[in-house]
Amino acid sequence: MSDNVLFSPFTLKGLNLPNRIVMAPMTRGMAPEGVPGQPNASYYRRRAEGEAGLILTEGTVVNRPASRNMPGIPFFYGEQALAGWKQVVDAVHAAGGRIGPQIWHTGSTRASGGWEPDAPVESPSGLVGPGEPRGVAMTEEDIADTVDAFARAAADAQRLGFDVVELHGAHGYLIDQFFWQGTNLRTDSFGGKTIAERSRFAADIVRAVRAAVGPDFPLILRISQWKQQDYSARLAETPQEMTEWLVPLVDAGVDILHCSQRRFWEPEFPNIDGSEGLNFAGWAKKLTGAATISVGSVGLSGDFFGAFGGQGSGTAGLDNLYTRMERGEFDLIAVGRALLSDPQWAHKVRAGRTDELLGFRAEDLAALK
Repeated sequence: MSDNVLFSPFTLKGLNLPNRIVMAPMTRGMAPEGVPGQPNASYYRRRAEGEAGLILTEGTVVNRPASRNMPGIPFFYGEQALAGWKQVVDAVHAAGGRIGPQIWHTGSTRASGGWEPDAPVESPSGLVGPGEPRGVAMTEEDIADTVDAFARAAADAQRLGFDVVELHGAHGYLIDQFFWQGTNLRTDSFGGKTIAERSRFAADIVRAVRAAVGPDFPLILRISQWKQQDYSARLAETPQEMTEWLVPLVDAGVDILHCSQRRFWEPEFPNIDGSEGLNFAGWAKKLTGAATISVGSVGLSGDFFGAFGGQGSGTAGLDNLYTRMERGEFDLIAVGRALLSDPQWAHKVRAGRTDELLGFRAEDLAALK
């Protein structure tokens, strides 16, 4: 497998990766009092030892009231939490890995278990989904403070020695709630009828982050069409709408678009002639010229719904993946649940030992193994 495109190096700015495999961010919620510790550091180090080219941490939240929706989600602010993240960075680097934090604000979303933060949850219009009120609408002062909080977190990531930083703008969380017409009913400059108008909040965050980290620090933005509130939701129905959505974000300073879809092998615009069956990441790369990461049920026998029920062979879809990467459809591939259950997944695939892959097991979500 050593000559497979999946194991070719990738370089962008100061980011030098030995292969194209990215450990996808996966919420673990196992940071007591918001502080990552040795178990978290060891968890990420094992994936570096298993040859994942780039590790993206679980979402870690910015310094805003009610920025997280589960009590075990780690902070990315405060002396103790940042010291914990320094321990994670050092552990991954000691194993020869590269790592970036996924900087996050959960907006008005709910999580299972019924936990509620001390402060009211916030979102563009006080909605968690179309027609579903929850929490408060953000003031312009709230928005400005949130933009600054993302920039401070990115600057801290750079200072701590992370190799890259990712902003979570997908899956119905705060940034995505601004993108989505169903949850952004604002009449000021952060709202609007078009996706381009509703992207201003994200673009402001990207510009602030870029100013904080300088021109040479790699910046990733995770995006999606689907939302946890509505799996069928779409922000862009056409390539033109996708261009209006994504080009301003790349112009603002995004280097890599991390394009999340439920199944990476599905075409994004299947009814457009000449599309060559490009998936979400393929279209994003074609329309913006930016590097892209694709993600969605890699190595699973079904999509992520089936995976959480215990499905997952560990090898499903790999031939399709190789074909797409060989034709340059996207640059990197993120692997989530398969890597969660098998820290050696990348190493085994490179060595041709696919018969030894463990496959995803839902019970592995309960521990940092």
